[in-house]
Amino acid sequence: MFAGLRKKWRDQIGQTKTILGEKVREALASVVPITLIVLILCFTAAPVPTDVLLAFLVGAVLLIVGMGLFTLGADTAMLPIGERVGAQMTKSRKLWVVVCVSLLIGIIVTISEPDLQVLAGQVPGIPNAVLIGAVAVGVGIFLVIALLRILFQIPLNGLLIASYIVIFTLAAFAPKDFLAVAFDSGGVTTGPMTVPFIMALGLGVSSTRSDGKAGEDSFGLVALCSVGPVLAVLTLALAYPAAGSYVPSVVPEAGDSRELWRLFAQGLPVYAKEMGAALAPIAAFFAVFQVTSLHLPRKNVLKITVGLLYTYIGLVLFMTGVNVGFLPAGSYLGRQIAALEQSWVLIPIGMLMGWFIVQAEPAVHVLNRQVEELTSGAIPGKAMSTSLSIGVAVSIGLAMLRVLTGVSIFVLLVPGYLCAIGLSFVVPKIFTAIAFDSGGVASGPMTATFLLPFAMGACETLGGNVVTDAFGVVAMVAMTPLITIQLLGLVYQLKLKKAAAEAPVAPAPEMPAADDEIIEL
Repeated sequence: MFAGLRKKWRDQIGQTKTILGEKVREALASVVPITLIVLILCFTAAPVPTDVLLAFLVGAVLLIVGMGLFTLGADTAMLPIGERVGAQMTKSRKLWVVVCVSLLIGIIVTISEPDLQVLAGQVPGIPNAVLIGAVAVGVGIFLVIALLRILFQIPLNGLLIASYIVIFTLAAFAPKDFLAVAFDSGGVTTGPMTVPFIMALGLGVSSTRSDGKAGEDSFGLVALCSVGPVLAVLTLALAYPAAGSYVPSVVPEAGDSRELWRLFAQGLPVYAKEMGAALAPIAAFFAVFQVTSLHLPRKNVLKITVGLLYTYIGLVLFMTGVNVGFLPAGSYLGRQIAALEQSWVLIPIGMLMGWFIVQAEPAVHVLNRQVEELTSGAIPGKAMSTSLSIGVAVSIGLAMLRVLTGVSIFVLLVPGYLCAIGLSFVVPKIFTAIAFDSGGVASGPMTATFLLPFAMGACETLGGNVVTDAFGVVAMVAMTPLITIQLLGLVYQLKLKKAAAEAPVAPAPEMPAADDEIIEL
């Protein structure tokens, strides 16, 4: 018996190593391009101190390993938890259960989101606890709305139109200093912790429906959950009109290798504590739900527990690498490039970074895989990745244009959202749902902790207003995929129509000459 258990355990470890190797290779392919771009800039147009460069390289290694472990953990823990909880609460057939449980999930998962803690410290004039609580409740309310939409088959574009009418009406009365930060909040709260759980929850709820469109309706949750934080910050801006001042980020110094190690050694326990606090509510919620309702076999519970451990270690390494290595490098690079005589090069350099950096977002891989699986390959992951890269490249180019010119974020956001909502009436509904989900997914920790500091550093050098001109990068990244993914859907629809038109029409079968004639098949 023990020999059989030992063999089974060995096989399981071997399988896990193989999957982890694949995840790390995917992460390597994602992180290497942006690393090479930064290295080329460091050795040519924008020289940086050696300690900053070495910290960036160590951060890149931590990113690769962390992303590999995170995606493995998302597959083995976060997605199964979300799917099972979603399916179980809808099986109860009690509306109040769906409302209460989904509201609780939305609040717990949002408070667990590490990017929200970063944003809270940057918003002027609002206490951190008040902001985090309001945003969490906003996400919880809109998660309830999103799940009810799946159950009652309410069109997504109608809800989105109503939501953005309210958002832009509130924005017209909110102080200018809060506009960019409010729209940024919608992107950062749908990060590596929230997206896998919420998307899996949608799949679980939609699985209880028997109609053919249930799979399509499982998308759109991230889109609606991104609305809650924007409304929360805009509402708080009316209650807390006082604006604070922006504090520039400090580039750490390391005179030798020991001091470089100390930078990461100091950061590691900080993010270990943060990620522990982030994952604890989700683990506790699963434990309670397992005892009271799910009753999964011990083998499944053990697998999910190990998956949560992978998720935890992966997020600790990822966040340490990003914050200690990538953030200072992004800020310093922005300052150096903006100081060049041809400061307009910020736009093409930003676009190039945007093209590749979206591939390093952990949640993007989760979305691409789910889209490909749900559509049985009809929407390939490669097409999704390319469309997202185009969208993010354009958004970073526009964000750098704002840094250079100081143009209001409204000038770009209003036409962008009008275009996105207009496209929703002419493309297949699944593409609209995926597009609006993609906006929240693309604007994750890599955007918030590399591209945003890059824009801030450039804005400081150019003498602009960081709060109004540099903030808004995440908002732009969240907007442009709404257009590019729906354009992908338009192309997909046109190809289907063309293929149907070119397909040969089958000739009508000839009628038998006599009653006794036999047609052989």
